[in-house]
Amino acid sequence: LQDIIQAYKSGITLQGNSTSLGRWDFSGSFFFSISTITTIGYGNLSPSTAGGRIFCIFFALFGIPLNLVLLNSIGQLMLSGVQHCAHHLEEKFHWQKKATLLIRICALLTCLLLFLLLPPLLFSAKEGWSYEEGFYYSFITLATVGFGDYVIGMNPDRTYPGWYKNVVSLWILFGMAWLALVIKFCINLLE
Repeated sequence: LQDIIQAYKSGITLQGNSTSLGRWDFSGSFFFSISTITTIGYGNLSPSTAGGRIFCIFFALFGIPLNLVLLNSIGQLMLSGVQHCAHHLEEKFHWQKKATLLIRICALLTCLLLFLLLPPLLFSAKEGWSYEEGFYYSFITLATVGFGDYVIGMNPDRTYPGWYKNVVSLWILFGMAWLALVIKFCINLLE
C-alpha cells in the first residue's frame, strides 16, 4: 500500500498507461509555483525530497512577499485604469460622481465576468466539471482557500493542452488582485 501511495505521489496512475500527469513539466511546475506563492496549496503536489522541500521553503519565504507586492501592483494598476476612465468621462460629459460610480460598477461587472463567470465554462470544457463545480473551483481558488477537492489538470482520462495550466496560473494572479480589490471595497463599506 505504501508503494502504491508513493507511486501515486510520483505521478504514476493505475488508470491508463501514462505517468506524471504533467506534474513536473513546465506547465505543471509553473502551476505549482503559482499555487505556492499565492498560498493556495491544493495539496495534490508537493516536493518529495529533502532538497526539494528546503528549496520550497526558501522559494515560499521570498516568493510570498514578492507575490503580495505583485498583487498590490496589479490591483493598483486596475484601480488606476478605472479611475482614469472615470476622470475621462467626467471631463467629457461633465458628470461628477455619476461617472465614477458608473465606471466602478462597469469594472466590477466586467471583472466578475472575466474572473468568476467565464472561467467555469473553460473548466467545464477541459475538466468535465459542471458549471457549478467550475464556479466553486474559481471562487475557492481566488480566495486562496484551495481545499484540493477540485484541481485542474489532474484527470488521467483527459488530455490537456500545453497552454492550459499557464493560462489558469495567470488567471489566478490577476483574479486574486481583482478579488483583493473587491474585498477591500467590501471592508470599506462595512467600516
